[in-house]
Amino acid sequence: MANVTYQDATRVYPNSDHPAVDRLNLEIGDGEFMVLVGPSGCGKSTSLRMLAGLEEVNSGKILIGDRDVTDLPPKDRDIAMVFQNYALYPHMTVADNMGFALKMQNVPKAERQERVLQAAKLLGLEDFLNRKPKALSGGQRQRVAMGRAIVRQPQVFLMDEPLSNLDAKLRVATRTQIAALQQRLGVTTVYVTHDQVEAMTMGDRVAVMKDGILQQVDSPLSLYDKPGNLFVAGFIGSPAMNLIEGKITEGGVQIGDYVLPIEKSILDKAKGEDTLTVGIRPEAFEVADKGIAVDVSIVEELGADTYLYGTLAGLSDDAKVNAQQIVARTSARHAGKASGSVRLAADPDQLHVFSNATQQRIS
Repeated sequence: MANVTYQDATRVYPNSDHPAVDRLNLEIGDGEFMVLVGPSGCGKSTSLRMLAGLEEVNSGKILIGDRDVTDLPPKDRDIAMVFQNYALYPHMTVADNMGFALKMQNVPKAERQERVLQAAKLLGLEDFLNRKPKALSGGQRQRVAMGRAIVRQPQVFLMDEPLSNLDAKLRVATRTQIAALQQRLGVTTVYVTHDQVEAMTMGDRVAVMKDGILQQVDSPLSLYDKPGNLFVAGFIGSPAMNLIEGKITEGGVQIGDYVLPIEKSILDKAKGEDTLTVGIRPEAFEVADKGIAVDVSIVEELGADTYLYGTLAGLSDDAKVNAQQIVARTSARHAGKASGSVRLAADPDQLHVFSNATQQRIS
């Protein structure tokens, strides 16, 4: 096992005017499950492929343990990769697919079979060892790809969106299996996904990327509770955090006809600015007599929770089309109809305040 270190690692593709990954500095601990997450094109897969040796590192370096692997070929890095499309050999059985890398390393046949059987037991694949990939479901193929990585006993597992080809129900089941398996094996794992729910539920820590730049790296709960900037605040959480811009005024930030109380010490950090953006999670709202006035357009009754969707009150019909949606989650059943106006009070301890000038958190 080993830790992984990116030191100012940069990748610029030919004919590109900006780096796909720009001076990435990231320390991944021994045995840690690190998830790289972000929208398409943010550089997360490129970062993974740089570690795997599939992409050139134009500047900076990458270490596995104390070993500088920046210029080593993939086969010398002691890593195993699970791809999005599984990359199984269709003419080979499950057992042969899982043991192929060992065969290439001239591992004796008896040891090869033992390691394949151990991995098959771990993954519940014992009954499928003599089948070809075409006779397996998507979830089973994904487990074969995992098994092929496990039998190599690498220092680092690399997983590039391995669940994206599975249906929604199977994704949920498989992600818990992968997380449990990684804990049991204790192998350092770098996992790439664009699905922030996947990132939150699987990772020991999550690294959020945008435009090739690392935005924030922290535990899932810390990212949720204290996003460092507007991008992370809007990306982490489902439904997304409400990010509402308001005018700085005496005692707080004015949103519509309501002044949201903000501490003076926070407002003082926004010297020279006229407006701030306040972040409010849907669950931090409650329907009250005083608060932000919202015209509700849709009410979703989900049993335990009710979601209210609407826009700031007082907007014209034309303005509402492009207006920002406000989402509130109420724990009690909301008796209102799918239209009307309510006031939403926000828990003052759960407000996130961001500078519009710097996009950074100031609360």
